[in-house]
Amino acid sequence: MGTNKTKRGPAADRRAKIAEARRLEQARDRRNRTITIVAVVVLLAAIVGGGAWLVATTGGDDETPAADAANVQGEEVYSDLGRDHVQETVDYPQTPPVGGNHNQAWMNCDGDVYTEAIPNENAVHSLEHGAVWITYNDSAAEGDVESLSERVSSTPYTLLSPVADQESPITLTAWGHQLGLDSADDERIDEFLEAYVSGPQTPEPGAACTGGIGQ
Repeated sequence: MGTNKTKRGPAADRRAKIAEARRLEQARDRRNRTITIVAVVVLLAAIVGGGAWLVATTGGDDETPAADAANVQGEEVYSDLGRDHVQETVDYPQTPPVGGNHNQAWMNCDGDVYTEAIPNENAVHSLEHGAVWITYNDSAAEGDVESLSERVSSTPYTLLSPVADQESPITLTAWGHQLGLDSADDERIDEFLEAYVSGPQTPEPGAACTGGIGQ
């Protein structure tokens, strides 16, 4: 007996080619969708990860910047300092204070030299604006006080005043940073001013050092 063979005509060949083309097109579409989904997932992961990193490094808008690691040899670094405006006297744990709650008015700190003690609560507000507050007690040499006065007078965002009960003859204070010294000839004064006058520790960068209270 002979074997029956089914012959494919031109119409069947066209249908087969169309079916094959559609199969390839569907496979290509699936592949493209997979690539797109993977790309979107990777992009979203990068955005979420970047956002988490940004929040971790910068904190919220209302938070105090974290104190940097000590940049000047011998300085003390403080963090978690309050920033509320208060009317009452504040009992600060450091003398002079390095930050914390303070009066709503700042001391003028545009190279201002005060020959008498100034209120801590107003000086701390100046620190919040990025000022460096240089203080001295009765142990400081007269020549050192004169030298510091000249330096402050020529340096914006600084102020100078006496603090009788501070431990060191000379103390340099920025928000969250403090350095005690024995002499105005100490090279670390320049280092401290360079690091912290309107430095990265400033909670309110760009805030004024004029228009407050004082001279």
